[in-house]
Amino acid sequence: MAEVIVVGGGVGGMVAALLLARGGHRVRLYERLDRLGGKLAERERDGFAFSLGPSLLTLPGVFRELGVGRELVELDELCRYRFADGSELRAYRDPVRMAAEVDRLAPGEGASWRAFHRWAAACLDASRRTFFAGPLGRRPEQARLGDLRAVAPGRTLDGLARRFFRDPRLRQYVGRYATYAGSSPYRAPAALGCVPAIEHGDGGWYVLGGLPRLADDLACLLLDAGVDVSTGTEVAEVTADRSAVTGVVLASGERVAADAVVVNADAEALYGRLLPDRRRLRRIARLGPSSSAFLLLAGVEGRTEGLPHHSVVFSADYPGEFGDIFGRRVPPRDPTVYIGCSAVDDPSQAPGGAENWVLLVNVPAGDPGRWPADPDAYGEHVLETLARRGHDLSGRLRFVETFTPADLRDRYGSPGGAIYGTAYRGALAPFRRPGNRGPRRGLYLVGGSAHPGGGLPLVAMGGRIVASLVEEDLPARTGAVT
Repeated sequence: MAEVIVVGGGVGGMVAALLLARGGHRVRLYERLDRLGGKLAERERDGFAFSLGPSLLTLPGVFRELGVGRELVELDELCRYRFADGSELRAYRDPVRMAAEVDRLAPGEGASWRAFHRWAAACLDASRRTFFAGPLGRRPEQARLGDLRAVAPGRTLDGLARRFFRDPRLRQYVGRYATYAGSSPYRAPAALGCVPAIEHGDGGWYVLGGLPRLADDLACLLLDAGVDVSTGTEVAEVTADRSAVTGVVLASGERVAADAVVVNADAEALYGRLLPDRRRLRRIARLGPSSSAFLLLAGVEGRTEGLPHHSVVFSADYPGEFGDIFGRRVPPRDPTVYIGCSAVDDPSQAPGGAENWVLLVNVPAGDPGRWPADPDAYGEHVLETLARRGHDLSGRLRFVETFTPADLRDRYGSPGGAIYGTAYRGALAPFRRPGNRGPRRGLYLVGGSAHPGGGLPLVAMGGRIVASLVEEDLPARTGAVT
């Protein structure tokens, strides 16, 4: 039986801890905050509940396999896209309906969408056999010769969109998938275009009571598996000799020995503070940070007829928007705004006759003090932008709260508030992210900044990958990771 310490109780760390405990290891998990779940968090106020992190679940089987039995609601309309010219595209779960909707928006492009969807499905299959199957640097047994070609190497996501679509609105729709990884469609690899195959294949799901309930379920599973969980406990240092980790030092000064340490924190935090490594820190810095997020949490009076669970209100200048985020590094002057309203499907999320709107804008990671406007002023700019594009909340707001990159930084220890660690830039970007094995024996990294990336399914897959690596390196005397 190996002694394993997990630093951080985000979803990736929780999954790794759960599988290792089930495999016969003794596992301790330390979380700095008072609640497990990391970015899978919520804010409650005056009877309203707001998800601060993910609000849509894809690949639910990843969590079902772990024993999470929470009731799920499948969304028929995955998202409604509203373009600057006032036109709309409703993204339906059913690929046949989706192709018909694309034809309605842009006559003749339905066939192009079907071809795009077939490409995405082939890309996803190749990714499952390779990128998602295990750690970086290992060729999975099921890999095929054509898998590299299937992910369109050398092509950006925007280039992929131009390959399939003539209508600029549909190119903008495809480019949106880069933001799922905190990246720009003009730099991100085409492989991110596999996401529609996930959404239209396995569907998009909502968890009754809000997605943070997944974290509650995982926390219960951890206790059932015998994981020793300590919340409100910060790890100040990972200790190691020249070749291997030896344990951790808590902020209280207590030293805890371990055979393996799984760090569920940003890679920059690991190599910059917990176990300094200048060479790896420089390598991460060269990749550049992912985007951050600016949130408005709005308690909205009344019900909006026909409002979907998720909407995206696009900017009129997509290249300019990403130029602001990743080039000029200022909040977008013409932002795309994501609208999430779980009260549409779940009355527990808002008082009767009201709605809980989460408004999200992608912004640069970094010090918000550099912004040309203070957070409240930028929030007003976002609301004015929405009003011009058909979502006027004037006179309906009970309250509005802001959540900034500084809040992300302070709450989760994410440098500059970067949501996904580093951005995807270039064809090989997915393979340049920090790996799951660290530079010392017994050190492992899991979470959105490490392989295979951010988002609920991917960090859960990362937890499974790390658990398998620990089992491979330090096999328990009883049980096996399942």
